[in-house]
Amino acid sequence: MKYLIKKPDTFLSSLNEDINALVQKSFDNIFPEYIFHQELKGMAMPVDVKEYDDNYCVKVELPGINKENINIDVNKSYVKIEANRDSESTEENKKHKYHKTEFRYGNYSRTLYFPYEIDVEKSSAELTKGVLKLNLPKRQSEDKETKKLEIKE
Repeated sequence: MKYLIKKPDTFLSSLNEDINALVQKSFDNIFPEYIFHQELKGMAMPVDVKEYDDNYCVKVELPGINKENINIDVNKSYVKIEANRDSESTEENKKHKYHKTEFRYGNYSRTLYFPYEIDVEKSSAELTKGVLKLNLPKRQSEDKETKKLEIKE
């Protein structure tokens, strides 16, 4: 008898995939998939945050969302991004039933906190091909110069 040897770092991942496949195969025809397989990250916005010496650059994936449905609040210590994608409810869509749908509709929200203060007035946003790009300059302190302190006796 041969044994299947799995490495510890891939064992749990592989086991999780096997169990998930078994559960989906068993229940796919009885219950809708979204009841058991809805992931929390489905309604979160994927982001990239880069820090440079003088600013932060944030990219947010928002495919299919118009700029009118995006709200951005910038504070000196955080950025809150909210977006909404309405479902496509037309008369044509009511004439059929879905066998599978993976599109996510509803409200999306994400708050990002930063260790250095943001210059709110100089911050900017741009939406291109479903990617929201935020330029968030760091707030410059007024006392940038160093000062040599003299010790008094």
